[in-house]
Amino acid sequence: MRIVELDFGMGNIRSLQKAFEHCGARVDVSSDPVSIVGADALLLPGDGAFAKAMQELRQRQLLDPIKHFAASGRPLLGICIGFQLLFEKSHEFGEHAGLGLLKGEIQRFNDASLVIPHIGWARTQLNTDSRLLKGLPAETFFYYVHSYRLPGIHPAAVGTCDYGGIFTSVIEQNNLYGVQFHPEKSQHWGLELIRNFLNLVQASRKPVEI
Repeated sequence: MRIVELDFGMGNIRSLQKAFEHCGARVDVSSDPVSIVGADALLLPGDGAFAKAMQELRQRQLLDPIKHFAASGRPLLGICIGFQLLFEKSHEFGEHAGLGLLKGEIQRFNDASLVIPHIGWARTQLNTDSRLLKGLPAETFFYYVHSYRLPGIHPAAVGTCDYGGIFTSVIEQNNLYGVQFHPEKSQHWGLELIRNFLNLVQASRKPVEI
């Protein structure tokens, strides 16, 4: 299978690639829109600010290729900022449009008593009927680094976390998957999630019209 990890200047590229390689996958890191065309799966990673991420995607002419890929039915996994970009809008330093592949708005943690950013291991409640989360415990710790989140329980949520209130930390809707935490930094269960995603990619492979 051919997996493309988009490099749009937002960091967290190599560690994610190494985690996938540890699980036996080949990952091509690229910022070329053409590289997306024949991919079996697409990874949308990133650390940093939402608006900057969207700006980088736009400058690299990646917005339409990502949307076309998502519409093709092939698996797409967003991680951290990549997870947030899947939604309609973020309120990080103003209002900024996202990819709009899923309904919802990203908002800052609004409890003044919280330490922000939210960094470290946090208990995460999982829907174990999820294809992405198959075989994982219903309550699992993952590693988070973020100041903004998708508040409440999204209709596509298969995982939630509680930090000053419930927020959605894992989504699964058709071929779209996303995690707010970092699976590549979450040791055993993070790698199991990656293996599940690879199994989904393998099961979905079919000839792609170019």
